[in-house]
Amino acid sequence: MSITISPVRSSSDLEEFIALPYRLHRKNPAFVPPLISEIRTTLSKVKNPFFKHAEMEMYLARVGDKVVGRIAAILDHNYLKSSKQLVGHFGFFESVNDLDVAHALFNSASQWHRKNKLRKIMGPANPSMNDEIGVLLDSFEEPPAVNMVWNPDYYPELYDNSVFDKAKDVYAYSISKDDVSERLIELGELLVKRTKVTFRHPNMKKFNNEIEVLRDVYNQAWSDNWGFVPWTEDEFKHAAKIVRKVIDPNLILIAEDNGKPVAFALGLPDVNQAIKHVRNGRLFPFGLMKFLWHKRKIHSARVLILGVIKEYRHRGIDTALYYETFRVATEKGYNQAEMSWILEDNQSMNHALLMMGAKKCKTYRLYERNL
Repeated sequence: MSITISPVRSSSDLEEFIALPYRLHRKNPAFVPPLISEIRTTLSKVKNPFFKHAEMEMYLARVGDKVVGRIAAILDHNYLKSSKQLVGHFGFFESVNDLDVAHALFNSASQWHRKNKLRKIMGPANPSMNDEIGVLLDSFEEPPAVNMVWNPDYYPELYDNSVFDKAKDVYAYSISKDDVSERLIELGELLVKRTKVTFRHPNMKKFNNEIEVLRDVYNQAWSDNWGFVPWTEDEFKHAAKIVRKVIDPNLILIAEDNGKPVAFALGLPDVNQAIKHVRNGRLFPFGLMKFLWHKRKIHSARVLILGVIKEYRHRGIDTALYYETFRVATEKGYNQAEMSWILEDNQSMNHALLMMGAKKCKTYRLYERNL
């Protein structure tokens, strides 16, 4: 039967767009069902402040009456300004293992961007470069850490056979308490002293003020990074509101030089260890009890953001932040952590993590296509 591609127009279309990954992957033990309430918010052009500067068109692929794939074409005007390139994005790609379905979806996203006079598309980004990005290339049997991508093992082949080129690889590193030797602990403590900055945790009573501090440091620290797009105030506050539900202040460190914030590391408990038990993605009526029960047993964390402003780089502050975050985390009962994502060509950060005893555990790829 022929494949039809149609834009999401009705509420029932949106429900099928949201439901597809649960139907495709629910039997795979590595699949962590995203919470449906959070997906609705992410896709909402009213609730998600990303859409104050972005446009999105969602598509469904059908064979007969059955939905077999989905994709979103995304135009982020802030990314166009910051990158100075006519590049659009695509995201939320899901498909059965069928190259014709994938071709049709990718071509629909490409055509939408051609109408907007863009020259290239890149992705996946769900929906922006500040959210979940990339295609998992390995370790498909491992569940993803919080806010990281997972896909089945046939996805890379769908991309590789759909006129895409590699844009960039990013890495995830893992480290456990047993990976850190006494010698590395001594070196880490020495490095913390040599940085000549002080480290503190955020003041949760002044959470909104601290969020603005972190946003300012982030936008300075990452401004030269590949794929960078600055967070707006509304976006950062929106993200912080979501994160605050699961935050552990012990996993957040701010580095200061005489009271001036110059770097920070943001870690989160890996709540996917609890969410994976909520197989239908719904907290109510019964999922919440499962989530709260398994939340008590979380033993892993993810360091998802680490940045140092330009004039304070090459002083070892980044390595010191990783070390200090991991030291505090182990004291609080976390026995392993993931650091992700790290650009493949960020030599200093890759080297620092390997020196700490971390191991590269996953690779994710962003793809691009000329239009």
